[in-house]
Amino acid sequence: MNLSDYALTAYSHGGGCGCKIAPSVLDTILHQARPAQPNANLLVGNQSRDDAAVYNLGNGQALISTTDFFMPIVDDAVDFGKIASANAISDVYAMGGKPVLAIAILGWPVEKLPAELANKVLEGARAICEEAGIPLAGGHSIDSPEPIFGLAVNGLVNIQNLKQNNTGKPGDLLFLTKSIGTGILSTAQKRKKLSPVHYAGLLNQLIQLNKVGAALGDLEGVHAMTDVTGFGLLGHLIEVAEGAGLSAEIRLKDIPLLDGTTFYLEQGIQPGATKRNAASYYHKVKNSTGHPDDYITGLLADPQTNGGLLIAAAPDEKSRVQDMLAQYGLGNYLEPIGMLTEAGEKRVNLI
Repeated sequence: MNLSDYALTAYSHGGGCGCKIAPSVLDTILHQARPAQPNANLLVGNQSRDDAAVYNLGNGQALISTTDFFMPIVDDAVDFGKIASANAISDVYAMGGKPVLAIAILGWPVEKLPAELANKVLEGARAICEEAGIPLAGGHSIDSPEPIFGLAVNGLVNIQNLKQNNTGKPGDLLFLTKSIGTGILSTAQKRKKLSPVHYAGLLNQLIQLNKVGAALGDLEGVHAMTDVTGFGLLGHLIEVAEGAGLSAEIRLKDIPLLDGTTFYLEQGIQPGATKRNAASYYHKVKNSTGHPDDYITGLLADPQTNGGLLIAAAPDEKSRVQDMLAQYGLGNYLEPIGMLTEAGEKRVNLI
């Protein structure tokens, strides 16, 4: 059997960030009966469900530390390595930082899949790390029932440029730097129903680094930032609004979608994580779009893998944010999808 004959998604029960544990279950796991001892140098821990931990180095800079790993979202081993690596590195960019070092995390079913295929996963990881300008400096591997891959990533940020997910302000404009729909399209691919054209669009987005985040860190008027991953756009938007004690108003028509997303959704194709996500937080959403709730959750609770950055920026910073997005090749994402507002009855109002 040739290496190209192995379809990685056939060896896992889930894929990409759709593997994430549902938010409501995660709340139970992370619940602390006794508060952790405070550490004066820990600027960001897990209290705000932010993208990474941040530690003050005492010289005006902070260390950003994060990890992310999952099961295959595509069949090709090299592409799987690229996607998992870009997704893990994204957490550093989402904090306004610059990645500096990565360590690999590999679980491999050695009795089911050849070791040479795992080598191809690492080949993809090295390519993305090289694109990010960082070394893949080592790692750890185990024999596991399903293939798993990801990275632990460290980055640096000037403390004054640090961006968090809970520091938005009323009136902030909300930008999204990638289209949504990766969960739907990857599920269609696993079911052998995704067209080659739609697969090409999906893969192109999945391997795209969120480099603009490090540049956005320099803008004082960018008040908050996060990346949209396994909890879907609504889940991460609720984290942003709730963390700041605000609400958000979002225009459905302005949310960018990957080509083919609604086509496959209308065929009933969606990952199982979508319903788990919706059950966890959709009660915090007001749907005034005229579309049924099932359609809204199908799109906006869809788990994203290596999704775009969700940016909250002051209105007078709009043109500078747009210029920066254009500079990084994100000209299709220049217009805001909504704004943060004073807290209302619901955390998110969809219009």
